[in-house]
Amino acid sequence: MRKPCCDNKEEMHKGAWTKQEDQKLIDYITKHGEGCWRNLPKAAGLPRCGKSCRLRWMNYLNPNLKRGNFSEDEDDLIIKLHALLGNRWSLIAGRLPGRNDNEVKNYWNSHLRRKLINMGIDPKNHRISHYLHIKRREFFTENCKTENDGVISDATSSCANDDQQITSSLPDLNSLP
Repeated sequence: MRKPCCDNKEEMHKGAWTKQEDQKLIDYITKHGEGCWRNLPKAAGLPRCGKSCRLRWMNYLNPNLKRGNFSEDEDDLIIKLHALLGNRWSLIAGRLPGRNDNEVKNYWNSHLRRKLINMGIDPKNHRISHYLHIKRREFFTENCKTENDGVISDATSSCANDDQQITSSLPDLNSLP
């Protein structure tokens, strides 16, 4: 069994990182590279756990991280990759330069998932919601009724054509590259 990385729990600092700790971590990694995260805190003179240093670097301090809002292209790519890969956030983030897995996962759960739901698309399987499909059928059957029997058949066929046009104009998320 592996020895715990934090030998003396009393000396370990927990909680918010100070600017001095951030600077020590940045200076050490700039000079020596990432290396072994388990040994880094002691070598850098930080009273932190290796995991804490790794997460701080990967999620906040790394200069290669992309800051700011996600673009429309990134939104589309995340949606397509999620349909293809599921909740494999590190694989999805690997295809988005400068974004990390935690940031992509949080963005999916707070923004994109709701966006798909509002569009009537199930975020789990990326297909049109069954509820939306039923409501659309009800709308077309109600709006295509007329007095004349001969016109009813023409109206329903034109409504069926309208239904096909609407369906074809929706993005086809079931056939992803």
